[in-house]
Amino acid sequence: MAQQANHALPPGFQLDDYRIECQLSMGGFSIVYLAIDPDGQRVAIKEYLPNTLALRTEGKTAPVIAEDHLPAFRYGMKCFFEEGRALAGLSHPNVIRVLNFFRANDTVYMVMEYEQGRTLQELIQKHSATITENFIRNVFTKMLNGLREVHAHRLLHLDLKPSNIYMRNNHAPVLIDFGAARQTLACDTPMLKPMYTPGFASPEHYRQRDLLGPWSDIYSVGASMYACISGSTPLPADVRLESDRLEPAMVRWEGKYSDQLLETIDWCLCLNHRYRPQSVFALQKALTEMVTPSLPPPPPSKAPWLKQVIGKLKKSNT
Repeated sequence: MAQQANHALPPGFQLDDYRIECQLSMGGFSIVYLAIDPDGQRVAIKEYLPNTLALRTEGKTAPVIAEDHLPAFRYGMKCFFEEGRALAGLSHPNVIRVLNFFRANDTVYMVMEYEQGRTLQELIQKHSATITENFIRNVFTKMLNGLREVHAHRLLHLDLKPSNIYMRNNHAPVLIDFGAARQTLACDTPMLKPMYTPGFASPEHYRQRDLLGPWSDIYSVGASMYACISGSTPLPADVRLESDRLEPAMVRWEGKYSDQLLETIDWCLCLNHRYRPQSVFALQKALTEMVTPSLPPPPPSKAPWLKQVIGKLKKSNT
């Protein structure tokens, strides 16, 4: 089914115990609403509605799903529901809080705390001057506290990027919009395109998806830090696998940020998952301690990582 435009539920719509106020965002996989709960508190509600499988026309509440897409839609709905159940078991100040999840209108909904602030992506675009080294270290160290809790519950984020790091008004980062259900759906139903974000997705998102692990989220963290400095999306991992033209952070911003921070970013962005930090704890240690991360030796069949960097440095000085 070709991508199509779904209509959001209208303002004032009564959805279970919640009243829809307005649409907050719409993506290829879901629609997010601002709503009011029975106690008069604002909440965010995410509706499972992949636009490659289902179409809701104006004035309707339930989507129309072609019979041949029903198995994929129902399987994705199950994954989305299970994701909500898993996230509801998490309670951490740096992870979005899931309050409820329920079925209605032939689909499922996830109710989350409504946070006030802006995404890190918006901050990068509108206030690039505030993206100092201290800002990067502080924001990502706190965000990694939340990611560490996610990994401790045997979950992965799988869609980590600046637009999925929400900055509260008190500057505390919150992880939002997990991609676990989308990744499972894309993996098990070939009719759907993978829903990862090029530039932030790890090489494992593209190839050997059975290798996805904490190190995959860590690649995305490195790409997000790189984007904070550059103001743009890094080269996608699949392109890098063919011909790696991504300029290392320690070459591109030499002298503008500490070598230790730049080396840490490049460490996270290693194409081979074995040569990245293997845990959030290892990455946090590098971000909080002003020491050079120890890079493991590269495989003998490939050019050493540091050798490539030194070669680029020499080339740029000639």
